[in-house]
Amino acid sequence: MNIQDNVNYVKQELSGDEKVLESVLKAETFYKKHRYKIWAVVGAIVLFFAGKAIMGAIHEAKLNSANEAFLLLQKDPKNSEALAQLRSKNPALFELYSYEEAIKSKDAGKLEELAGSKNPLIADISRYSSQVLASKPSESVYYKEMSLIEDAYIALKAGKREEAKAKLELIDARSPVAQVANLLKHYTIKGK
Repeated sequence: MNIQDNVNYVKQELSGDEKVLESVLKAETFYKKHRYKIWAVVGAIVLFFAGKAIMGAIHEAKLNSANEAFLLLQKDPKNSEALAQLRSKNPALFELYSYEEAIKSKDAGKLEELAGSKNPLIADISRYSSQVLASKPSESVYYKEMSLIEDAYIALKAGKREEAKAKLELIDARSPVAQVANLLKHYTIKGK
């Protein structure tokens, strides 16, 4: 390398160092100018994640408490303290437990009460179960095909064979209850 090349190399190195120094100075002035905003954003992010972690821990504790109450109720259904704890900590699980108890005891009043639930699943299956207990025609989103079989059976008991057959025709051949529907169809044909 000759002297001219060395001089050019040194100039380039100094130019690069100047640019680095210049960017550091710009960053420092930016930080000094916006220091409070930067720390506010960092603080907000830290608070957000800390709050999220705390809320998750509280939710987890409520679920654990509700699960313990549910397990106590499985052992002792008359435990009013566990029932109240389940109602306050996890209303959805409380409704499901109430549905289970109402089905076990065939309590149509409790099923009618649960039919007004805000939970669409509990409301639908409670309404369906209540109608089945009362031997009334039923309608259900979740038990649609079972509802059709129940309605066909009620129609058969009332001697309305054509209505029963029409209800049974609505059941898909791939349905798990298709065999029961076929048996009832044969019963309608045989009964003529």
